[in-house]
Amino acid sequence: MRILFLTIVFITLLSNCNHSNISEIDISGAWQVKLDSTDIGVKENWANSKFEGTQIRLPGTLDDAGLGKPNTLKPEINNYVMSNLARKHQYIGKAWYQKEINIPNNWKDNNIKLSLERVLWESTVYLDGQKMGIANSLIGNHEFELKNLSPGNHILTIAIDNSNKFPNINVAGSKYPDPINQDMAHAYTNHTQIKWNGILGSMVLTASEKNAATNLQVYPNYSENSLRVTFEKIDTSTIPEIQFEIKDAQGNEISNGIAKEPVIQNGTVSFTFQRPTKLEYWDEFNPALYDLSVTIDQQKLTKRFGYKHAEYQNGNLMLNGHRIFLRGNLECAIFPLTGHPPLEKKEWITLIQQAKNYGLNHLRFHSWCPPGAAFEAADELGFYFQVELPHWSLKVGEDKETTKFLREEADKILKDYGNHPSFLFMALGNELEGDATLMNEMVGELKKKDPRHLYMTTTFSFQKPLGERPEPQDEYFVTQWTDKGWIRGQGIFNDKPPHFNADYSENSEHIRVPLISHEIGQYAVYPDLSEIPKYTGVLEPLNFIAIQNDLKEKGLIDLAQSFTLSSGKLAALLYKEEIERGLKTPSFDGFQLLQLQDFPGQGTALVGLLNAFWKSKGIISPEEFSQFNSELVPLLRFEKAVYEDGETFSATIEVANFYQELQNKTLNWRITNDQGEVLKQGEVSDIHLTIGNNLNLGTISYPINTETARKLNITVSLKDTKYKNSWPIWEYPKDVNVSSNNVIYTTSIQKAKEALNNGKKVLLNPNYKTLQGIEGRFVPVFWSPVHFPNQPSTMGLLMDKEHPALAKFPTENHTNWQWWDLCLNSKSIPIDSLNVEPIVRVIDNFVTNRSLSNVFEAKIGAGTLVFTSIDLSSNLKNRPVARQLRKSLLNYMESDSFNPSKTMELSDLDKLKITGNDTNFDTKDIYTN
Repeated sequence: MRILFLTIVFITLLSNCNHSNISEIDISGAWQVKLDSTDIGVKENWANSKFEGTQIRLPGTLDDAGLGKPNTLKPEINNYVMSNLARKHQYIGKAWYQKEINIPNNWKDNNIKLSLERVLWESTVYLDGQKMGIANSLIGNHEFELKNLSPGNHILTIAIDNSNKFPNINVAGSKYPDPINQDMAHAYTNHTQIKWNGILGSMVLTASEKNAATNLQVYPNYSENSLRVTFEKIDTSTIPEIQFEIKDAQGNEISNGIAKEPVIQNGTVSFTFQRPTKLEYWDEFNPALYDLSVTIDQQKLTKRFGYKHAEYQNGNLMLNGHRIFLRGNLECAIFPLTGHPPLEKKEWITLIQQAKNYGLNHLRFHSWCPPGAAFEAADELGFYFQVELPHWSLKVGEDKETTKFLREEADKILKDYGNHPSFLFMALGNELEGDATLMNEMVGELKKKDPRHLYMTTTFSFQKPLGERPEPQDEYFVTQWTDKGWIRGQGIFNDKPPHFNADYSENSEHIRVPLISHEIGQYAVYPDLSEIPKYTGVLEPLNFIAIQNDLKEKGLIDLAQSFTLSSGKLAALLYKEEIERGLKTPSFDGFQLLQLQDFPGQGTALVGLLNAFWKSKGIISPEEFSQFNSELVPLLRFEKAVYEDGETFSATIEVANFYQELQNKTLNWRITNDQGEVLKQGEVSDIHLTIGNNLNLGTISYPINTETARKLNITVSLKDTKYKNSWPIWEYPKDVNVSSNNVIYTTSIQKAKEALNNGKKVLLNPNYKTLQGIEGRFVPVFWSPVHFPNQPSTMGLLMDKEHPALAKFPTENHTNWQWWDLCLNSKSIPIDSLNVEPIVRVIDNFVTNRSLSNVFEAKIGAGTLVFTSIDLSSNLKNRPVARQLRKSLLNYMESDSFNPSKTMELSDLDKLKITGNDTNFDTKDIYTN
């Protein structure tokens, strides 16, 4: 018994000894929670004593715990469901969290701070019923001084209110009938992350001496080849000796010393020393990280940093004295399993590594700022961040309290994340409108506070002249257009025939700060319904399920995966050309895609080649995408995609090189057919590739001499490297027979009826402008057919390239550049009520899900029909693609293969004709029911 007693005493003493050395206590784990939707908690003083609530684990959210109002929406195609992924449980308002904590004896007389990482939006802390303070932030830590805290047990209560505190930071999406779903800025929205209530990250109590140093910051000084170090102290009347040490990320010491002549100003102590020779620059190719330790009065502070310097010279974006080019993508807080960003570094490493796999080197955080774990991952992987205030407003400056809140948020960003080398850029928000003078004033303040980053007033603006030229304080400029015109491809691809010799120089050369193209892409891809089982978290894909149910009801469900793949292939080729135009522009400094991954909100904006989980849809591999999106990209300039016999394909080779200078290199090129046979090849040798745009490196010339239509591929590669790129072109014979003795070709429905009654084969090709249908388009839906309902709403073509009707017409199963003329000169015909077999199907948008076609076949009475709503009759001399498709259809109809499996009535042909003006289907009821 005596031995047992002594053992217990020893363990207790050891426990107390260990406890006495603790300077930080993790208070995560089991908590009690009470919801307070009527806001009676303060009146009834819930914080004064222990309450019985529901047990919840923190870090976590009410959604994680299944607390809140259950979802009652059904999977129907309407604006409630199609707005965004549905929360299984939703709670907006105040929730009270409570836990008993124990303060060690040796914390007596210490400063005790409570830090809560990532709270939405306001937190109020009580200790034994006494209010300790209120914090408001969407992006920074909520921190509280717990004053007069004695050792022993205490009741800690945290009231968190996630209701909208400053409405003026947020633009309203008026298309969404639920007011809770109208907030669009990604720091506070239900469209991507959700309006969760809880605490996401670390929850710690820390003890420190009364005059402990805090807020260690490291400022590289590139021009003086030095480092300035700062920290804060309450009492700076006497500053003892300051020692510092620098170690690399592996723990090897590279420098140490004693601070000389520290400067003291307003509670901040700073000192400067020369950059150690072993301390390397940080960038995407060399993410060198270091730990700086500062010791004062036996207190040791440590901060990780990277030595980097961002600036601009002659309008060019520079990092550490070298030009860089941003290959960017938006990050809009899209995390469909949790509804909130991860707080673990490993999850951000996975995301950023996938971005790097696809050739990206940059993320823009649209109207929000990520947590520290994201910066840590980017630091280690060599990745560039643009962060923004939680701000997407059309009323900047109208409310003084909102402006005060935003200034405080900016200070929190600089304090919490400013040391990270990945933090290169900062903007006040997305597409802001309002007081431009105030925006410039705020940016000027930030530039003085922290010179480690480049700053900008607003990431684009529809308010002119804000969106047309840089503001006086802007150190870089992100925009869709300048005062001279567009600098992105949106709209161009439908208005002009395919051409590959264009860039944006004409509209961009006069801009004297780094220029970055805003939100390029936004080409909708048909939903990948195979994703539905992947939504195992707090959000339900009712929008996906509604689409799936609609396809089942209409008998189209078996085509769903083909719709996704074919619409995705079209989006990929448009992204490729947009990216290459940016890379070809010497005055460009980057682009920001919207985006590589799906955006499940704002009307189900599935614009990604990857899904919302950053996983492949099978559309394009990382290797394929990075051929035209990487640090070094071979490029070609050539006039067009389609050539006739007797013409010459001519191209100029260039290279966009933002990697490193390369001497005595060789570029190989070759032209192959679809079977991979080399038709012509060559090389350009003794090339010196400088950083930037290397123009006019060589030429390719290939005479077109063909009696058959075929697709060719041109490939340019940098010898003995991974860098290569390729482009398709199509060649067509000039002398093509577009008539037949055995097939009646007519544009008249009446003549077609007569011939079909007589048992003839008929190729019916009416004037498409007189047909009931949807305007022909080459580009797919922009962003979302829900968010932007008033647009032509198809999503590309789907066909079987092996169909005998296309035997003389080289094509893939999806739209490619050679279809441009055919798409623009066509109508898409609803065939839901027609018993026909589509040869070329047009993919409808996922809201209306009509069965559409512009080439189909059927038996009618004793005759057989191929119908096309593509113009295959006018100006065929100058339209080789239309000429060739007509020949291919006629050849098919002359062959034994022509035996349609479906039968339609002669009277059904009358359904194709309308009177009056050409119209689109009115889908207004879809968007308002």
